[in-house]
Amino acid sequence: MDRAPGPSLRVKLTLSYTGFLLLAGVLMLTAGWVFLNRVPHIGLVLIPDYRYAVVRSFAPTAAVALSFLLVFGLVGGWFLAGRMLAPLTRITDATRMAANGSLSHRILLPGRRDEFRELADAFDTMLARLEAHVAGQQRFAANASHELRTPLAISKALLDVARADPDHDTREIIERLHVVNTRAIDLTEALLLLSRADQRSFAREQVDLSLMAEEATETLLPLAERHGVTLRTSGDITPATGSPALLLQLTMNLVHNAIVHNLPERGTVWVHTRAGPGTVVLTVENTGEPVTPQLASTLTEPFRRGTERIHADHAGVGLGLAIVKTITQAHDGTLTLGPRPAGGLRITVELPAP
Repeated sequence: MDRAPGPSLRVKLTLSYTGFLLLAGVLMLTAGWVFLNRVPHIGLVLIPDYRYAVVRSFAPTAAVALSFLLVFGLVGGWFLAGRMLAPLTRITDATRMAANGSLSHRILLPGRRDEFRELADAFDTMLARLEAHVAGQQRFAANASHELRTPLAISKALLDVARADPDHDTREIIERLHVVNTRAIDLTEALLLLSRADQRSFAREQVDLSLMAEEATETLLPLAERHGVTLRTSGDITPATGSPALLLQLTMNLVHNAIVHNLPERGTVWVHTRAGPGTVVLTVENTGEPVTPQLASTLTEPFRRGTERIHADHAGVGLGLAIVKTITQAHDGTLTLGPRPAGGLRITVELPAP
């Protein structure tokens, strides 16, 4: 916004300090004059026209005192205003650097807590979160570009093969193109769903997580049977408020992830819901290979896959748990991932109760 130039805040504070000091001086001199004028004084009573004598003696002293207060107020006010506004100058410099794209700079204002230091700490916290968000967005954009480029490159290669060898069996090429195209569509839909959940552009309704858990397990039962995984659902009625479509997608992603990242045979998935004090909780556990806490803490990052937990027949698009995290945050909930002692993963989604 273009603004007309004006006096700085330091000048305004200096003039305010000086004006207040001069006003106090005038009031003090006025009080002295009133005292001398109204209270009888034996030395002045004997002098004819003593009031004129008082004015003649008092006025020069008052002028000198006010002049001293003026100079002292300007110099002292300028110095005090500079000391008071020094933290604000550092905050302004950090703001300009952030506006120019430098998000790594921090104010780190020293001293005890006051209004300026609270503002500086809040600004540092905002910069840290903004830097992490921008870095995450950059990684996400780079990963998404790479993931989308892969199926396009494969499709181009298959089409080049078909064009170079017209007599080649086209059924195999068409089948592979179908698989690659399906993966690209799934990835695009996952990106759209992630963006929709992140923007919180959805209507909230009354839902029951226990019913969604049952629907998810029933829908994914054929997939579980193909992988030799047993699904077990239990829990209480868990009413919540949110988007039915997004919360169902959250539950589907958790159960799907637990099925495909399980033991090669005789695996188990436990889906449990419960209502706590002020919250509703959905927990999905699965058997599987041991997972380190370090790996578990990174699985919600977009396109992050634990290679030791991926089956060759279903690698996914790498956005399942990232979508779960975004939907949970969009519903003001918390997502917790942790390894099971016997191997596998335990994922807990905690949402506020209506």
